[in-house]
Amino acid sequence: MNSLLARFAENTFWLARYMERAENLARILDVTKTFVRDRTGGQDWLAVVEINADETPFFERYETASARHIINFYIADRDNPTSIISSVRAARENARSLRHLISTEMWSHLNRFYNALNRLSRSDLTVANLSNLCERIKLGCQAHVGITEGTLYRDQVWCFYHIGKYLERADQISRFIDTKYQHLKRVEASEDSPVDAGQWSAVLRSVAGYQAFRRTHPRGMRGEDVLRFLLHDPDFSRSIVFCMTQIHQSLRDLKQRFKLRQDPDADKEAKDILDSLRDRTLVGQVLDAPHAFADDFQRRLIGLSDRLGHSYFGWLK
Repeated sequence: MNSLLARFAENTFWLARYMERAENLARILDVTKTFVRDRTGGQDWLAVVEINADETPFFERYETASARHIINFYIADRDNPTSIISSVRAARENARSLRHLISTEMWSHLNRFYNALNRLSRSDLTVANLSNLCERIKLGCQAHVGITEGTLYRDQVWCFYHIGKYLERADQISRFIDTKYQHLKRVEASEDSPVDAGQWSAVLRSVAGYQAFRRTHPRGMRGEDVLRFLLHDPDFSRSIVFCMTQIHQSLRDLKQRFKLRQDPDADKEAKDILDSLRDRTLVGQVLDAPHAFADDFQRRLIGLSDRLGHSYFGWLK
């Protein structure tokens, strides 16, 4: 294929983003349920709202961030654009436009996955059933990733899929670092004691990083080491540096392999973000001000996403 229509490039980009978003949210809900700190879990459930920056729409509908409200809002609420069912529905609609570019297996799996979510009942959406439900959702998302890896042709479509997947992952990790580190700092301040290893383990499990972290840190569980791992580890597939490396490589491929030169400097912009993340002083800066780091990083990702939209997706300036 010598060229890719702008709308198909955008469909591919968003297909990947929405599926990544659904899996990340399932992980956060599952770990939050497992590692709530107080009897009601109020503060920890509120963190789910904070990670997704949904305070306004959530509290317009609910008075409290209870487990029941959070589960309904983030799994089955079709009117919530950040819910899992909304994300999978949006992924499916993007995939519908790509039927001629994706495999039958990809399309069939997305259909089955969406229909299974549509069949969820009230009894499925309970705290008691949450871990089992999240596991099913994660497996559905992982099956999509596996089918995509095994069947999607390695052309421009593959590049845009990878860019969308890793841009969403990097954004979610930065939000997670922002919210979780601020929360754990508040816990330390209120309890006048260091956060224990169980809380840092929960942070890692939320991003499927516990076993990977133990490969490089077999003993101990320091917050600074966890943060450095999530930011910098070049071999952990969910670290921000790994994600930005993948985005940079895919943008280079679009320019060098496929001769898409609508924006010849997009890969340079991704490389600039990557270089800033490798600053040796970054961990200390994030420990001191996680919100400032997350805000700046997310603004740069939004800028990169807008640049892709104007250059490759046909957005009007």
